[in-house]
Amino acid sequence: MSANPYPLGLLLDGRRVVVVGGGAVATRRVPALLDAGADVLLVAPELTPALQARVDAGRLRWAPRRFVPEDLDGAWLVQVAIDDPIAAAAVSAVADERRIFCVRADDRAAATAWTPAVTRQGPVTVAVLGGGDPRRAMSVRDAIRDLLAARPAFDESAPPRSRADAATDTTGAAGTTGGRVALVGSGPGDPELITVKGWRLLTEADVVVADRLVPGLLLDELRPDVELVDASKIPYGPSRAQEEINQILVDRALAGKVVVRLKGGDPYVFGRGGEELLACAEAGVPVTVVPGVTSSIAAPAAAGIPVTHRGVAHEFTVVSGHVAPDSPASLVRWDALAGLRGTLVILMGLKNLAAITETLIAHGRPPGTPAAVVQEATTGAQRVLRSTLDAVAADASAADLRPPAVVVVGDVVGALDV
Repeated sequence: MSANPYPLGLLLDGRRVVVVGGGAVATRRVPALLDAGADVLLVAPELTPALQARVDAGRLRWAPRRFVPEDLDGAWLVQVAIDDPIAAAAVSAVADERRIFCVRADDRAAATAWTPAVTRQGPVTVAVLGGGDPRRAMSVRDAIRDLLAARPAFDESAPPRSRADAATDTTGAAGTTGGRVALVGSGPGDPELITVKGWRLLTEADVVVADRLVPGLLLDELRPDVELVDASKIPYGPSRAQEEINQILVDRALAGKVVVRLKGGDPYVFGRGGEELLACAEAGVPVTVVPGVTSSIAAPAAAGIPVTHRGVAHEFTVVSGHVAPDSPASLVRWDALAGLRGTLVILMGLKNLAAITETLIAHGRPPGTPAAVVQEATTGAQRVLRSTLDAVAADASAADLRPPAVVVVGDVVGALDV
């Protein structure tokens, strides 16, 4: 190809795109087309399981046969994802006759369009064409991705939103100030377990309101000018402290700041994220919720304990143990939990562990049920104690285990012992 390609962003929302082929290449190309809102027609005798799942979910249409020229009726773009050069040439010939741009996975020189190497950072999409060399394009793309990740992204303000809009995933402005709040789950402790989106939002933040259990290395990577609010040091009792946190989020956002509320684990798993979202929505502040890796699953996994395992446990239940079983304030039906056969994961239950285990045994859970405690999971200070239901409280005390710790009860505790 002698001439340079002309770069263009295609707006494919609602427009027909035909993908010929149902193998690995099509599996890679289809998600981006669906993300662009394209009306995708997949033409192939057979599909990969991933593509079949998208068909079953109604995300795209499938013609289970070989390509025919009529497949391009109404199409704006065709992607040929097959490695048979003769069949691919036949498809591109029809596309050429109909003046439809054609991407060919088998022969870029014979194509009329190329798919670039792409990186996305929030509203920013960067597409790189490497002169026909995919490896060169990917190398440049990766360098740009690293640069974008190291610098705050630019985000234009959006029109004011209603309370209903603010209670969903949004990235617009609070009123006309440009402020917004993101509730971000930082994961169970290892800083590398934060999601890519969560980490990106941290790089954009003007204010970070952090819980005690968030990974410290994430805070160390914040820009020097970021205001860091340590939520664990806010005075008053637990309920008043939450009111103060809510007010900080709202005030900073209304002042035009990008605020990240950084929480350990997931914002909605005993994290009071729902209360913070409601407070922001009441004030008209847009909120983005970024799920996090919850310690209820990650802590057992880090200790070699699957919360479910074929033939061992078909269910797992996550409860908070911060309130004693006999307390009038407890909302947990410990008697009902004792009758379950699956895995029980208890968060914040170390202080009340003796009372919890006694209650479970009193209501029928066998005393010899395997149990484990995982302290500071996924960090360099992780400790794992394995025991049984009737002895785990005493063993944890003798080992001087301390919060944060996750307790796991069930046969899965020994499922992966080798």
